[in-house]
Amino acid sequence: MLETPSGGAGHGAAAAGTGLMSIGAVLNVLRGEFPEVTISKIRFLESEGLIEPQRTPSGYRKFSAGDVERLGHVLRMQRDHYLPLKVIREHLAAMERGEAAPLPVLSRPGDGEAAPEPAADGPAPARIGRGQLLAVTGVGESELAEWESYGLLAPVEDGVYDAEAVTVAGLVAELGRFGIEPRHLRVMKAAADREAGLVDQVVAPLRRHRNPQTRAHAEARTKELAGLAVKLHAALVQSALGVRLP
Repeated sequence: MLETPSGGAGHGAAAAGTGLMSIGAVLNVLRGEFPEVTISKIRFLESEGLIEPQRTPSGYRKFSAGDVERLGHVLRMQRDHYLPLKVIREHLAAMERGEAAPLPVLSRPGDGEAAPEPAADGPAPARIGRGQLLAVTGVGESELAEWESYGLLAPVEDGVYDAEAVTVAGLVAELGRFGIEPRHLRVMKAAADREAGLVDQVVAPLRRHRNPQTRAHAEARTKELAGLAVKLHAALVQSALGVRLP
């Protein structure tokens, strides 16, 4: 069970005294397992009816321990099973009715689609087929084709995508709720490509090395540099907008 953090000042202290938690305290609890979660994400899941926190007379959200556990369950279903919100909502409703509700598992690229062969020098990365990508994200064929036309998504081979495509598709769809269209996101894709190219330039000599340990070090270095690039990009965007995300 998720533990409630010790109470702080202001609304956090009041929440601790009543056994309820502020949205900021909930964020601190969840980030131990879900470092990418944000207050906006929690509010979005609430707007989709997946959680229903209490409200104070002033309108502040107050979350119970059960709300936090439910949030963690929802986030795991998205992260580990690539499930769309509709399926998650149905699964939670079945659990509340006391019904057996096993989760579908992403075990193959898609119906009738062959899984790619594992690489000879290591385990095969996670893959998802086009049909399953459409199913788990809830987007239509025309939407996916449009996103691909702008370079936001691309198969790694015929009809097969990497698992990160689920995350990209979900974010593109969520931005669309605010009127940001796929064509507007081309600049973000171009920036990401340039950042990736910079990282590739740094690690390319290590990847070409004949020593397997050196090549393995290249992969570790790539992940490290990618993490730093993502943090820098986020900091620059926040600085440009004059905001600070939690």
